[in-house]
Amino acid sequence: MAIPSKYDASKVEDKWYAYWLKNNYFHSEVDHTKESYTIVIPPPNVTGVLHMGHMLNNTIQDVLIRRARLLGKNACWVPGTDHASIATEAKVVAKLKEQGISKSDLTRAEFLQHAFDWKDEYGGKILEQLKKLGASCDWERTKFTMDAEMSESVIKVFVDLYNKGLIYRGYRMVNWDPEAKTTLSDEEVIHEERQGNLYYLQYKIEDSEDTLTIATTRPETIFGDTAICINPNDERFTHLKGKRAIVPLSGRIIPIIEDEYVDLEFGTGCLKVTPAHDENDKNLGDKHNLEVIDIFNDDATLNSFGLHYQGKDRFVVRKEIAKELEEKGILVKTEVHTNKVGTSERTKAVIEPRLSDQWFLKMEELAKPAIDAVLGENAEVNLYPKKFENTYRHWMENVRDWNISRQLWWGQQIPAYFYGDGKEDFVVAENIEDALVLAKERTKNDELTTKNLRQDEDALDTWFSSWLWPMSVFDGIRNPENEEIKYYYPTNDLVTGPDILFFWVARMIVAGYEYKDAKPFENVYLTGLVRDKQRRKMSKSLGNSPDALKLIDDYGADGIRVGLLLSAPAGNDILFDEDLCQQGKGFANKIWNAFRLIKGWEVDASLPQPETAKIGLEWYEAKFQKALAEIEDHFSKYRLSDALMAIYKLINDDFSSWLLEIVKPAYLQPIDKTTFDAIIEVLENNLKVLHPFMPFLTEEIWQFIADRTPEEALIIAKYPVIKDFDAQIIADFDFASDVISGIRTIRKDKNIAFKDAIELFIIDAEQNPKEFDAVIQKLTNTATITTVTEKVEGASFRVKSNEYFVPISIENIDVEAEIEKLSGELKRAEGFLVGIQKKLSNERFVANAPEKVLELERKKESDTLAKIQTIIGSLNSLK
Repeated sequence: MAIPSKYDASKVEDKWYAYWLKNNYFHSEVDHTKESYTIVIPPPNVTGVLHMGHMLNNTIQDVLIRRARLLGKNACWVPGTDHASIATEAKVVAKLKEQGISKSDLTRAEFLQHAFDWKDEYGGKILEQLKKLGASCDWERTKFTMDAEMSESVIKVFVDLYNKGLIYRGYRMVNWDPEAKTTLSDEEVIHEERQGNLYYLQYKIEDSEDTLTIATTRPETIFGDTAICINPNDERFTHLKGKRAIVPLSGRIIPIIEDEYVDLEFGTGCLKVTPAHDENDKNLGDKHNLEVIDIFNDDATLNSFGLHYQGKDRFVVRKEIAKELEEKGILVKTEVHTNKVGTSERTKAVIEPRLSDQWFLKMEELAKPAIDAVLGENAEVNLYPKKFENTYRHWMENVRDWNISRQLWWGQQIPAYFYGDGKEDFVVAENIEDALVLAKERTKNDELTTKNLRQDEDALDTWFSSWLWPMSVFDGIRNPENEEIKYYYPTNDLVTGPDILFFWVARMIVAGYEYKDAKPFENVYLTGLVRDKQRRKMSKSLGNSPDALKLIDDYGADGIRVGLLLSAPAGNDILFDEDLCQQGKGFANKIWNAFRLIKGWEVDASLPQPETAKIGLEWYEAKFQKALAEIEDHFSKYRLSDALMAIYKLINDDFSSWLLEIVKPAYLQPIDKTTFDAIIEVLENNLKVLHPFMPFLTEEIWQFIADRTPEEALIIAKYPVIKDFDAQIIADFDFASDVISGIRTIRKDKNIAFKDAIELFIIDAEQNPKEFDAVIQKLTNTATITTVTEKVEGASFRVKSNEYFVPISIENIDVEAEIEKLSGELKRAEGFLVGIQKKLSNERFVANAPEKVLELERKKESDTLAKIQTIIGSLNSLK
């Protein structure tokens, strides 16, 4: 088969991916004769499309899984997607709205059918896109967090934790997302500093001409006021103790209470208390037995308590009520004020604190084994880089109960069944039949039927399903003793972003110890964020995130993988630059051209192996083994960027730029078979270590080298074994390469054509070994190398203590080229001299410049004059 002159990724990548799939290389089955190596994919949202973060994360996973295959392990990479409750439900609701259908007009079953239809049509695109990247997942194992068996596992765990007394239902202040119309956990709230106003409002005192002023950032919440609070130690308000205030606009009478919680220095020293809309106010309300008035609907519009503002959005009301209060003389003044505002991670809506009945998981006891697993003396889970241990410690040692219920339909429905109207009139069971049995026992009523039971409408937090992921993908919850969970669990490596270290990673560790009494994975590699050259986080809104698939089209998947990984040290942000992808593409082309060069050589079995080739191959074997040890060390520390750079330098510099030059036969001459076979073996070993990073290019070259059966494909070849190497030969070659560079510099500077042989003389103070003299001669066309004790006339250079001399004669110089070069140098020197002399002829400059400056300028003048004379002398000798 003819080898194409250029490497075309577009003609290679689909071909080899299809070949790998056809031969089932990605699939894994339990095999106790092999060591398992398992990765579970961080399941991307089913709504997602491939972006730069996914590209980086999944490239790293693919590197690890491909390397494990080459090392002979039973590699299993489980893919899948997350149902992403909030994001997906929002998309389905929007699509239905376009069709004139409201969610409220549908039953839960009807809505879920629409959601699954949407998922089947639009969801999971990202997994298909990952294939373009080369991701070698076991696609037969693809999971979805809403699959029936996955959902069954989630429900089983909920029931178990409830029965253990770890899940409870409570009326608590929660984070309410008014756009998604659901509660969020604390970790799903992003706090941002925003500039707003501080409004000073005047409240009248009942049966008095007195007033008091309070400062608030939220004047619209006055409708929920149920008290005014003053500090008992504040002498300014002694006269108000025991009195009552009148809420502006509504006219409600509320008590003035005393509590040291009030900050004497903030605002006016008086605090309005709205227990339904602030957690601290709720605590005050509980302490002082205050009324609770919720003024908002679930979309954050005001309800009937908002009087004439009913039905209007809270932010619209804020503007309008400020105007009304000002007109009525109630708004005394406003000040610009910066405070922290909680926003929804998913919808970006401003969070509204809200009292609500929700389900919570007690985390304090559950967290203890997970803390020890990462931070204890006998830690079993390693975080890379280690700096994230402090973040983990902070979160886990300050963990709060997890709000696990969401006011959504897309998700696992909470398995709580109500049989009465009371808040405690419910049972928890895996299905309605089991619930009926429990309800009958609880009520002592055998007349109950399933029609008397009403299942909780809420769904579970998406993370409550994904925290089981390393176990549930192997059916380890429903069937805890099955062969797969026993073989593949614990998994080996997890690759994810630090932004979900608590959301997902920590919770998986918690679940692992609770349900398997074992870690879910051994190592967690935390990638950085992909940023643009201006250090901005890549996002759709900024328009700075390139189209991932277009990048693959432009540079090839291998080029993108190299470009990303060369700039991706663990845990540090990646400053993405398309030039890096171009570098990756260029590297692919260089390897391809090196392969074409080798395959273009004619082989003559009768030729003996030259000494240059023999020593060159011995040097490269040592260099390869040294690099192999370094690569292994980098992988053990999850420094994949460093591992790739070691491979890059090995192939780009040592192999392509040095070894091939050393063994290359003379122009139009054949190569001996011993050297050719050795070079092919070297190339194959290079391909093996490079394959995890550049799978398509390496498989293409591997298959071109020889006709291979499916059992001989590179993807399942045997990785090179680390051996002892000769460090001295590497040091000797480094010395020789410096000599070669010195000679090449002289040839270039003196315009000595390579076809003209030169002589080399050496004052050998270093007593350098002579093994590489033949290589030096071949690569520099040096006829002889002679050791001398005194300097020889000609051009010279030094390598350590050795001094080298190359006699220069007009016979071995390209006279025209040398005259052209020297003429250019003369013109530049004369121009520089004019500038210096102009400055020195300026009387004002000479009079005012410091003596040191004048000395420097005069030295420049004399040096330049001397240089001009030298160049003129050289030119005259050539004419």
